Amino acid sequence: MSFPIENILLGISILLLISIVLSKSLGKYGIPALILFIGVGMLAGSEGIGNIHFNDPGLAQSMGTVALTIILFSGGLDTRWETTKPILWRGVMLSTIGVFITALLMGLFVWYITDFTLFEALLLGSIVSSTDAAAVFSILRSKSIGLKHNLRPTLEFESGSNDPMAYFLTVSFTYLVLHEGQASLWNLIPMFFLQMSIGAVMGVVMGRVMVWVINRISLQQDGLYPALTLGMVIFTFAFTTVIKGNGFLAIYIAGVILGNRNFIHRGSLIRFYDGLAWLMQIMIFLTLGLLVFPSQMIPVLGTGVLISVFLMLVARPLSVFLSLIPFRSTLRDKVYISWVGLRGAVPIVFATYPMLAGVEKSTMIFNIVFFIVLTSVMLQGTTLTQVAGWLRLSRRDRALKRLQLGDEMGYDMKNALVEIELTPDSLANGKSIVELQFPKSSLIVLINRGGKYVTPNGATVLEPNDKLLVMIDNDSELEKVNTALGITV
Repeated sequence: MSFPIENILLGISILLLISIVLSKSLGKYGIPALILFIGVGMLAGSEGIGNIHFNDPGLAQSMGTVALTIILFSGGLDTRWETTKPILWRGVMLSTIGVFITALLMGLFVWYITDFTLFEALLLGSIVSSTDAAAVFSILRSKSIGLKHNLRPTLEFESGSNDPMAYFLTVSFTYLVLHEGQASLWNLIPMFFLQMSIGAVMGVVMGRVMVWVINRISLQQDGLYPALTLGMVIFTFAFTTVIKGNGFLAIYIAGVILGNRNFIHRGSLIRFYDGLAWLMQIMIFLTLGLLVFPSQMIPVLGTGVLISVFLMLVARPLSVFLSLIPFRSTLRDKVYISWVGLRGAVPIVFATYPMLAGVEKSTMIFNIVFFIVLTSVMLQGTTLTQVAGWLRLSRRDRALKRLQLGDEMGYDMKNALVEIELTPDSLANGKSIVELQFPKSSLIVLINRGGKYVTPNGATVLEPNDKLLVMIDNDSELEKVNTALGITV
């Protein structure tokens, strides 16, 4: 049955608006926005009140690939090299060795408790082996709780860089399932290094090309710059994939390189991709919610619970602890990283690959993966703040607003403006600015006092609930500023 285009657009707009309104109203209760998007899609589906019949895994996979490309590029743009550099190799180990160990352990467990063949079980383990960038970025960045010991950049870098490994494993085991007895896993090892090498090289090359093109080309309309960069983003992924490289790795590296270089319209472009990434997240979760049939999940309920529990409590923790052996990390850090093993849209998108390839048990695999994602986001996604508090790893982020200076001009300046609110118990209350042991390179630029703005000088006495606009050089200096103000983080 065909529908007029205006009816299709009307349905899409209604689903989009409902998703955003629900995320705004229910998000304050700790319910992750992503689970709401899936819920809206399921309610609108053929077994929900919307009765929208959608059963096209190919279209869902295509939309998911485009969405994941945008999300990874946006995540790369937001990755700051100065915070990522100290945890680079730790993140690399988690996103490669950690993903492989998770897939292996999951595969062996599924093989033991089900009638799956070994390759079918390893395929399922590969699909759910990576954490989801969209889920981790949206949940971590929506909270007002900071994390100690560089945990946030570690988790964000891992989630942004581990999809290429999971993608390779998924495609490889799909091939092995279809050609069992005719192909060997060892034959795929050279292909892995070839794909990753091509992807890394293309990411570095295209990241630098993007910087050069944006700064050298002179477009008559500023609104064309987002279109220009979007074209280069899609080209980077598509061309890398065509020449047998890993397009997901290429696009993430290109985003990291561009995000840490100077280019014009920097602030507006970063905001454009941030908004576009959110739109892609909503679109993909709605689409995948439409694709699932809740009645088909009932037969796999028991198996799904066992696999989800094993993933959250055994496979993920073991992969984290083993991957971090070469690094000095506290037990609490490892436990928290283990718990932030959020699964989201990426495993569901990857689950469509065996469906399109014609794998015999692909429908069962898809339903199990969908169940794992639901339990992960509902259980882990809603308890990140509480677990961080239990492990004494949380710190309140007093920087309510942050502006990277030079964004609009294209300069990646180290200076940033942060807004810090003095709590009633702050030791700085009643003291003049000159009495504070402020870092020499930091400066209080403005004070918001009950809606009135005060230009400070050394004799200005600070009061409770003052909002200070402070210029700092880097994130480590923010801790010294908080110490000077007597704020416990």
